[in-house]
Amino acid sequence: MHRYFTDQRHEILRRRVRDFAEREVRPRIAGMEASRTVCPDLSRLIARQGWIGATVDRAYGGMGAGHVAKTIVIEELSRVSAAMGAMVQASQLGVAKIVHFGSEEQKKTWLPAIASGDCLPTIAVTEPQSGGHVLGMASTAVRDGADYVLNGRKIYVGNSHIGDLHGVVVRTGEGSRGLSAFLVETGTPGFRVGPQRPAMGLHGFGFGELFFDDCRIPAASLLGREGDGLAVAYSSSVLYGRPNLTAVSLGIHQAVLDETTAFCAERHRYGEPLAALPTIKLKLGRIQSRLLLARLSAYHAVHLLDEGQPCDAELMNAKLVNVESALESARDAMDIHAACGLFTDRPVERFLRDAHHVFAPAGTSDVQLLRLGELALGQGKGDWSGRLAEVLRPAPADRAAGDGFPGGQAALARAR
Repeated sequence: MHRYFTDQRHEILRRRVRDFAEREVRPRIAGMEASRTVCPDLSRLIARQGWIGATVDRAYGGMGAGHVAKTIVIEELSRVSAAMGAMVQASQLGVAKIVHFGSEEQKKTWLPAIASGDCLPTIAVTEPQSGGHVLGMASTAVRDGADYVLNGRKIYVGNSHIGDLHGVVVRTGEGSRGLSAFLVETGTPGFRVGPQRPAMGLHGFGFGELFFDDCRIPAASLLGREGDGLAVAYSSSVLYGRPNLTAVSLGIHQAVLDETTAFCAERHRYGEPLAALPTIKLKLGRIQSRLLLARLSAYHAVHLLDEGQPCDAELMNAKLVNVESALESARDAMDIHAACGLFTDRPVERFLRDAHHVFAPAGTSDVQLLRLGELALGQGKGDWSGRLAEVLRPAPADRAAGDGFPGGQAALARAR
């Protein structure tokens, strides 16, 4: 797989992220699991590595490294802590709206701060009464002179409790052309974050509620034009949300295999390791097979994205395959661990809990299947990868800079 989709620069990046995750993230997992709350210090430390700017152009201080590099970062963090992988993927999802729809002034203002780790962005679309039905949202923005006044509520916002800049899609008119997107800074009067609620998994990551009560923002905060909100939501979900969550699933899946093979080597039954039992080998074989297929689908999809090729179907399929296979493998791992898997001194139960969190965002498996079925029938509702192909291509490689991706060494120096 690496021979086709990655090069030496990618493998250097992978080693760097893996080393960081083992050194800085793994020792903090027990604390995050115990507190079940967001971990702002670790989130900021990760952001300062410069990896959230993986797809930000070098002209704005980013790595300009593309979606394959972004996938590597998320996968390697998620292999150790899916919560921190989710933190990075949510931030990078927040990057998409500015990269694709931001004005030049907005890009110059925010992208360098995001790339340096000084600003963590979010995207806020979902509402309590509409769920995944984006057109059913009720939050509003009303023009008032040189400002807009926002009112409403958003839920399941990744990085809600540590975000600095929120990309908010609200209603400015009727129908599908009546949605618009705005940038709202934390601390703006009329904006507040709801209390964090304990969740099943991803402990250390926050995804909560945002409230807007006569929140006044300048008209210059509008992303694109009035009526672009649906495009902002859909393109961000397809081009960033699905591959990002695919990478989180892939990292969990790799961790499942690593942990389970180690357990089978150390645990003995009938005078020999569990790994010697044919029934155990069969289960491990299924996990290995699923992981190979999942990895291939994930990197094939983002490779096409970096090549500027239409790949909406591949992105949908990658999320479907990775989420479903990670869940199946985590359940097989729990079967192998038996009663040992029920206790928190081993991470396998965490892997299963965390994997469930990746199921719904950017569309459940049924949604992916529905969209793939529509594409098969020639009824596809958009081609975001094709429309934004030129923007999606990474900058040409600068092999002399840092880890091979521009911005890597500068971010490392800042982190130190």
